[in-house]
Amino acid sequence: MADDNLSSQGDDHGSAGGGQGGPTPASFAGAGVQFVISILLFLYIGKWLDGKLGTAPWLLMVGVFVGAGAGFYSFYRRIMAASRDHGDR
Repeated sequence: MADDNLSSQGDDHGSAGGGQGGPTPASFAGAGVQFVISILLFLYIGKWLDGKLGTAPWLLMVGVFVGAGAGFYSFYRRIMAASRDHGDR
């Protein structure tokens, strides 16, 4: 009887993050890091191109915006895939 109480309590705690089998916060843990990395990657590519072409700071700024757009798009795709998976269940 004590084992039954423990197992049912464990199930309640396990589904608290996403509720009803939805995405958990842990599934999106790397989204912020991925966003920052995409911005920094394109920033450095823009900075490198500015050094090669002498167009400073224009390609650096373009790189930041392209990196932010890529980060937002990646996060959007992740959210849409999670909501589609949640809708299938």
